[in-house]
Amino acid sequence: MMKEVFKIEGLSLFYKDLQAIKNIDLDIYKNQITALIGPSGCGKSTFIRCLNRMNDLIPEARMEGCIRFDGEECQVTGYDVIGLRKKVGMVFQKPNPFPMSIFDNVAYGPRQQGVRNKEVLKEIVEKALKQAALYEEVVDRLNDSALTLSGGQQQRLCIARALAMEPEVILMDEPTSALDPIATQKIETLLEELKKEYTIIIVTHSMQQAARISDYTAFFYMGELIEYDKTNVIFSVPKNKQTEDYVTGRFG
Repeated sequence: MMKEVFKIEGLSLFYKDLQAIKNIDLDIYKNQITALIGPSGCGKSTFIRCLNRMNDLIPEARMEGCIRFDGEECQVTGYDVIGLRKKVGMVFQKPNPFPMSIFDNVAYGPRQQGVRNKEVLKEIVEKALKQAALYEEVVDRLNDSALTLSGGQQQRLCIARALAMEPEVILMDEPTSALDPIATQKIETLLEELKKEYTIIIVTHSMQQAARISDYTAFFYMGELIEYDKTNVIFSVPKNKQTEDYVTGRFG
């Protein structure tokens, strides 16, 4: 039986009076890729930002319901939010390397955590870059600015930066939408490899991408979770007519 990393029950999120997500029940399983699909503005990004409490940074956001991470309720007052964000890393839609060297980008998080030993930092950076399938491409230019990398390389650098924190879960908000098909394929191949060690949750606007790389797929519409199942079920024999219409391109 697969282990639940996240167990979400009755999750709703409001921005003042606007309800962005509505009463979501969902289990996220360890070492699986879970894809969130649905039209723009349907609550996918809002949902994953609940998982590492990024919505806490929005003053008018208010959450109801329960999220358990590794069996522990993580939305309660007094919960270690910094620790949560260390375990639940995030990669955004547009590559956002810091204006510093490639090495310093990856070493940034560990340094913030108090790692000062140069040899230890070197090992962390090398391991993360190798995991992100970027090391061979940048090994001779680690002191160059990260901004000199191509878009696809920058996104893999951002993945390496997340991996350097040794997370359990990686949240990805449309990580390939700004990339060309070749760079996209590299990221997808990388994710297949990374799921051996990490749990991955990916918001994607591409149903083809969800079908290619994910084990589970959740279809969101107008803030509601319409259907959630194994990816092959969602794309071949969905139980809900609305899901079928969306994945076959009849709407959306």
